[in-house]
Amino acid sequence: MTGSAVDDVAARLRQRLDALPPDAGPRAPFLSAYLRTTEAVGAALREGQFCDPAWVQRWDVAFAELYLTAHDADLAGDRAAVARPWQLAFAAPPELPALRHVLLGVNAHINYDLPQAMLAVISPQDFTDPELIARRGRDHERIDTVLAGRVKAEDAEIEDHRRLLDRALAPLNRLSSRRFLREARQKVWHNMAELHAARLLGADAYRVRLAELETLSAARITDLLAPGQVLLRLAVAGFGVSLPPPASR
Repeated sequence: MTGSAVDDVAARLRQRLDALPPDAGPRAPFLSAYLRTTEAVGAALREGQFCDPAWVQRWDVAFAELYLTAHDADLAGDRAAVARPWQLAFAAPPELPALRHVLLGVNAHINYDLPQAMLAVISPQDFTDPELIARRGRDHERIDTVLAGRVKAEDAEIEDHRRLLDRALAPLNRLSSRRFLREARQKVWHNMAELHAARLLGADAYRVRLAELETLSAARITDLLAPGQVLLRLAVAGFGVSLPPPASR
């Protein structure tokens, strides 16, 4: 397995990182972390860690496309084409610590983008095959292993930006990160199922449910910007968002 599609995604992310204009510098912490995580997924593919490597590559491309589209549209001044969670992440105060900028990007990309990316590569017909869906679920869970393996390294990447207290709490923060990332991805699977149910009802029903997810993801920004130890708070309160049952159910 060459992981060539994922390598192409990494190259596109690196190009965006290298081309960041000076006034978009605060985007660099998330974009850099996303690039390194994408490279880690490529390595995991080459090591044969997934049930269906070809599907994981399609998923990775669909997932990245949502971020790249939002990033490019915002830099071009087309904010109307950018979903609210990304608008808030891109417009965050530049003086925020690097960790906060990373978390704002993770919120938009995991809570809002990821359920959509999953549906882009899981067709309605696929949902009629329980064994296939189980394999998709296992590969979704294996991403947790890749992310968990990156937590300590990503923590080191932002070490220079931390206060003394943050450094003392670093081991606990790493444990918190692993916990809330796992929790968020579990909720992604739930939200994907809710969006799929809406998809079966038609385009209007899907748009309504996606708008709900956009609102929930945007509201999470308040927690991410609140003062205090954000990682410890998220480990307790949770990071992910969950679509409630639709009003008609």
